[in-house]
Amino acid sequence: MSQTRTSPVQGVDGGQQSGTTKVGERAFAPLWWVWLAAWPVTAVFVLSNAATPLYVLWQRDIGFSKGTLTVVFAFYIVGLIGSLLVSGVVSDRVGRKPVLVPALVLALLACLIFATAASVAALIVARLFTGIAVGAVVSAGMAAVTDVAGPERKRIAALLASCAMVFGAGLGPLLAGVLSEVAPAPTVTVFVVEAVLLITAVLAVWRMPVARPAVVKKGTWVRVPGVPKGNGRQLALGIAVFAPGITATSFVLSLGPSLLSGLLGTTSRIVAGAMAFVMFLAATGVQFAVQRLARRTILTAGAVSTTLSMITLIVAVHTSSVAVLIASALLAGAGQGMGQLGGLSLLNSSVPSQRLAEANAALNVGGYIPAGILPVSAGYLSDAVGLTNGATIFGVVLMGLAVIGGLVVRATRRQATDPA
Repeated sequence: MSQTRTSPVQGVDGGQQSGTTKVGERAFAPLWWVWLAAWPVTAVFVLSNAATPLYVLWQRDIGFSKGTLTVVFAFYIVGLIGSLLVSGVVSDRVGRKPVLVPALVLALLACLIFATAASVAALIVARLFTGIAVGAVVSAGMAAVTDVAGPERKRIAALLASCAMVFGAGLGPLLAGVLSEVAPAPTVTVFVVEAVLLITAVLAVWRMPVARPAVVKKGTWVRVPGVPKGNGRQLALGIAVFAPGITATSFVLSLGPSLLSGLLGTTSRIVAGAMAFVMFLAATGVQFAVQRLARRTILTAGAVSTTLSMITLIVAVHTSSVAVLIASALLAGAGQGMGQLGGLSLLNSSVPSQRLAEANAALNVGGYIPAGILPVSAGYLSDAVGLTNGATIFGVVLMGLAVIGGLVVRATRRQATDPA
């Protein structure tokens, strides 16, 4: 019989990382390291949405329209997609740490710019830097969780990486909403706290038991991310459900405070942050609830949830019902959560480790492009025809995309999503 013993794993800097176990010829980290490897993903995603409840303050102090607000939000998408064109390939070739450490440093710089912002240009730069950091994390960071987990725990790795993303995305606006209401210097304190979280993430990455690739492959370093030949169907199925889901949550993040103000007559940053938090809490909880279901079932349920979210959004804006608006946000969160889990699980189960970061990047490119374009269009449309009509048109369009995604999944053979 093979014996179990402590065995070091070489780190990216050539040093030794302790705390791993070796069974036979396979080395794997203890489960607590898999959880800790997901922390940098959470910390960066806290930053990704921390500004959401604060835009009303910047709008008051700087002065800009709902259309401009969605443009500021969209520069996050620009940075993210630009980062995804590079970070996945670089991470697969030179390792996870050389991508994650600079990304966390850039996130810290974004905190500094947010805390001192006095113009729309500053907000755009901070959002751009945030997007770049997030792009690195969703490719290299999520792949690092899978690397630490090892080949026998790919399903739990996909679950933890996905939940780390949506939990951080929800915690950010809640933390910002509460701190901005109860602490002095609301647009400063939030980002000081976030900077502390990011510093702990840097320490976690520095000690993470992942090794540098033994061989650096040749080829272009900047390219549209993709998947190996034969995995295109899995990527397409993930995007078909994940893209409408994350577009729905992006709409709530960018225009949710405006909808709350119009429906409820309140500019409470705690209420705005809490709505975003419960949306992503739903995205986190639903993934634990459905993790044992077939991937095809998870993706179908995600498409149905996003469809229902858009129906309730349309009802909410026409009835001025805050309760229905919150229900729409919860359904949007569940739709993103299941689409994201299903997509990541498909890739984790079929794509080799040396291409996994690039595959994760490809999934997110497919999701974030509509998540950037459609909410911006809805913002400017709302300026032109009113918030109710703009939200209605957005809801109808996205509902159609979600229905198409669900039909594509159901039309696909079960073997493509849940191989024996």
